[in-house]
Amino acid sequence: MSLARLHTLNRKAHQLGGDPILQRWLWGRLLGRWPGGNRLAPGRPPYLADYQPSPTPPTVALSAPNFQELPDSDPKGDLVLALPGETIRLSPGDEHALMTRDFVDTETLLGLHRFAWLPIMGNEVAPEWVAAMWRAWRELHGAAARTGWPWHPYTAAERVINILDYAQRHGLPGPRDDTLQCLAGHGEAIETTLEYFGESNTGNHLANNGRGLFLLGLALGIERYADIGGRILIEEGARIFGPSGMLREGSSHYHLLLARNYASAWLAARTHGRPETAALEGITKRAIAGLPHLVLPGGMPLIGDISPDCPPDFLAGLLPGGNRDRGWTGTRTAQERDALAGLTNQAGNPPVTQLEQDGWWRFDSGHWAALWHVAPDGWSHMPGHGHQDLGGFEIHFDGAPLFRDTGRGAYGQDGEAAAYVSARAHNTLMIDDAEPYPPNKPYYSAAFRRGIDGAPPVMTRNADGLNLTHRGFRRINGIDAVIRNWRFDANAMFLTDHINGKGRHRIARRLHTTWPVEPAPGGVIIECAGRRFRLTCDGAVAIEKSKCWSAYGEAVPATVIDIAMTSALPLETLLKVEAI
Repeated sequence: MSLARLHTLNRKAHQLGGDPILQRWLWGRLLGRWPGGNRLAPGRPPYLADYQPSPTPPTVALSAPNFQELPDSDPKGDLVLALPGETIRLSPGDEHALMTRDFVDTETLLGLHRFAWLPIMGNEVAPEWVAAMWRAWRELHGAAARTGWPWHPYTAAERVINILDYAQRHGLPGPRDDTLQCLAGHGEAIETTLEYFGESNTGNHLANNGRGLFLLGLALGIERYADIGGRILIEEGARIFGPSGMLREGSSHYHLLLARNYASAWLAARTHGRPETAALEGITKRAIAGLPHLVLPGGMPLIGDISPDCPPDFLAGLLPGGNRDRGWTGTRTAQERDALAGLTNQAGNPPVTQLEQDGWWRFDSGHWAALWHVAPDGWSHMPGHGHQDLGGFEIHFDGAPLFRDTGRGAYGQDGEAAAYVSARAHNTLMIDDAEPYPPNKPYYSAAFRRGIDGAPPVMTRNADGLNLTHRGFRRINGIDAVIRNWRFDANAMFLTDHINGKGRHRIARRLHTTWPVEPAPGGVIIECAGRRFRLTCDGAVAIEKSKCWSAYGEAVPATVIDIAMTSALPLETLLKVEAI
């Protein structure tokens, strides 16, 4: 047995031992108490029944695409390559060794093979380097068996999108005919390994498989791929976005990313006069319409996972007040930027009630602006990119982010990657070291989940704040409902927690900030953008170092204000933050 397999088995055994809810599920299944949950059913989605795999892969008509070929000369000077979580300096001739290198973080490896660095670095990369990197990749992986991480369907889709997008703006890395045939082969690789895992377990990856096929088919004149890709994009748009147009997966950055993905497909459909144009416009418009709701005066909170595909700032041109001449929007033509601006103006704002039903709550009053994510079911959506952050929030004062959602800087099941998914890394409350809701699993049935919490959480608003009631802690002996109440006046925020139950329990509340924090009688003082804030609270206060992630693998120093007590229940406890 390989070391990797042993590590996986050890990790799963450790997870089972530390997850009483998973143990309860497994025992219930063995005893026949719980019906089978959502089965993982890989294959092709039912709506592609008319498009069975072709015995003969389509080929590109080599005379059709009108791409200028990049210069066939060796690069001069070093290349500093920005990959997810790592920056690498290359000298000419290093590219072949790089394309066979292993990385500690798999996302760094995938970013390399996706050519994810290409749109981000853009004109900073000499064309000779682009040609050399593509030549090295094609020689080592292009003609090989289409297996492993370099040919994972999401990676293949991203690579073909990034290479074709660059080719349309700057030129095609050659030799031209070899490159076109290699790119055409990506279509077969994607279509035969679509990331469909049943009606309840399919996430945003399948939509991006469709985007890769759609843009490839349009660019190379392969009608089959354009048709299949367009169908996937439209059908998956109904699956992955909620009634408000917000992505269901619990991440603000992933919502922005998927809005970009659909915008790129819509622009291409519009250029080619495709029949999918109207449907893609509708999906894109709804996704863009929700973006202003996510943007606080000091910027968009990075709630949930941060995608390694690109830094959030690269997509800022899609946000209110964003510079459309930079980042991804800056790589579009003037006509495309005008079309995006027109679509944004037409989008309007979705009803606030729909945004709240999809889990995104906002409050603005005077100096204060705040955003909460409350998963509609309480459990983090599966599949998804949400965290154990029920009732987690980000709060700004006069445009400065006072309390931050820390995001997440890496993927993984342990270490720092796991720590920033946990409730400890969010502005929330824990009881007896337990998170507001247990970690979700894709195979848990709805009946099992409701058996744990009894009912979904309830969030309500009033004139001066919001209230959250949930029973996610009901799995702990002696705990009933928890009610969190946020109230704002001109210069102060009051957070009152009501914990119903019996017995003595450990209560922990945490706040995260990137501003200096110093101890003070009864709490702490926070220095924020030239203002001082006094935090007073019940319980013992500890100040700890942390991080706040601004992109995948990139963070700034942060501070955790940890407020702890052991108390008999029922309990009402107050936390006050006041500008002084």
